[in-house]
Amino acid sequence: MNTTTDDLADLAFWTQPSQVRLAAFARLRELPEPRFFAERRVPLLRSGTGFHALVRHADVVEASRRPTIFSSEPSVSSPQPPGWVRHVFGEAMVDMDDPRHARLRRIVARAFTPRMLAKTEEDLRRTATEIVDDVLARRPRDFVAAVAARLPITVICDMMGIPGDLRGDVHRHVDTSTEYSGVRSDVLRALRMGVRNASALMSLQRLVIRLGRRRREEPSDDLISALVHANVDGERLTARELGSFFTLLLVAGNETTRNAIAHGLHLLSVHPGQRELLLSDYDRHIPTAVEEIVRHATPIMQFRRTVTEDCDLNGHAFRRGDRVALLYVSANRDGSVFTDPDAFDITRSPNPHLGFGGPGPHFCLGAHLARREITVIFRELFTRLPGIRAVGEPEQPPSNFDNGVRRLGFDF
Repeated sequence: MNTTTDDLADLAFWTQPSQVRLAAFARLRELPEPRFFAERRVPLLRSGTGFHALVRHADVVEASRRPTIFSSEPSVSSPQPPGWVRHVFGEAMVDMDDPRHARLRRIVARAFTPRMLAKTEEDLRRTATEIVDDVLARRPRDFVAAVAARLPITVICDMMGIPGDLRGDVHRHVDTSTEYSGVRSDVLRALRMGVRNASALMSLQRLVIRLGRRRREEPSDDLISALVHANVDGERLTARELGSFFTLLLVAGNETTRNAIAHGLHLLSVHPGQRELLLSDYDRHIPTAVEEIVRHATPIMQFRRTVTEDCDLNGHAFRRGDRVALLYVSANRDGSVFTDPDAFDITRSPNPHLGFGGPGPHFCLGAHLARREITVIFRELFTRLPGIRAVGEPEQPPSNFDNGVRRLGFDF
C-alpha cells in the first residue's frame, strides 16, 4: 500500500523520509505554476486558508527581494499564532516589515561593536575547547546533547551576559519553547503544548527584562548592556523589544546552528571522501564546506509571506491576501541553479544557497556567527578527535519548519 503524500499542508508529508520529500519537491518544481495547498482549520490557531508553495530558487529569491509586496506581517510561521501572542510577547523582528524592522535591526547592529565581536570570538573558542574536554572525559553517546546543542546556547548566553546560576533555567525554557515548531496536531495536544511553549517564552522574557533593568543601572561588557544603552537617532529598545529579541536569538540562533552542526557531522560521516578532502586542508576547504552543510541541511525549511497587493511573480499571478510559503528546502535543491543538487560537495562554488534566507532585509542577522561556530567547533573536534563520526541516522522530530535533530549517536 502506498502511504506517501505530496500534500505539504499535511503533517504526514513532513514525517516521510527526507528523500521522499525531496522527490516531491522535485515534482512540484516541474509544475507550470506554484501549487496551492489547502490547510484544514485548527481551533485556537489562525490557520485554514492555505498557501501557494514557492519551490523554485528563482521564485523564492524574487519574493525575498520584494518585501513590501511579500510581507512578513503578521507572521512568518505556520500555524500562525493567535493575535494575543503579539500582545503578550511583542513582535519578533522576523515578523516585521520596514520601517519597524529596519529600526530594530539598526539598534541591534549598533550594539555589535568590534570589541563585542572580538569577545564573542574568544568566548566561542574557549567554549569549543571546554566541550571537547568534556567529551574526552565523559565519552557521551549523543552528539546533539554533548556538542551541537551545547555550543550555540553557551555562546549566546556568554554574549548576552546571562549569569551562570540562570543558565540551567535558560536551557530548559529554550528546549520547551521549541517543542511545537511548525506542526499541527489534535486540538487538546495543540493547546497543551501551546501553553507550555508560551509559559517558557514568558519565563525567558521576564529573565532578560530583569537583567536589562539591572544593566541600565550597572552596565557590563555584554550584549544586554549594549542593547539597553544603544541609541540610534534617539531611539532605544523597549523592555518588550529586548525580551522579544532575546527569545528570537535563543530560539532561532540556537536551534538553527545546533541543527547545522549535527547535520554536518552526519554528512561528513556518510561521505568519507568529502571528510578526507576537508581534513587534507581544513583552512582552504572549511569556508565552502560550511556553505554546503547549510545548503544541504537547510536548518529552516520555510517561512511564510502574505501578499499585500495583486502582483506578478516570474509570470505567476497572486492576489492581495494570498499566503505563500518560501520553501528554502526545495530551492536549495533546484537543479537549474545547482549542478547535481542532491550531492554533498564541499568544494561547490558558487553556492547561492538560501539556507540563511533569501536576499533582502530579512537575510539572517546571525549568519556570520553561525558560520564561525560551525568552523570553530569542527576544527576543535577533528583536531582532537580525528576519528569522530556519526553512528546511525539522526533522530528527527516531525516539523514543517525547522530541520531539527533531536539525537545523533557518535563515536570517536
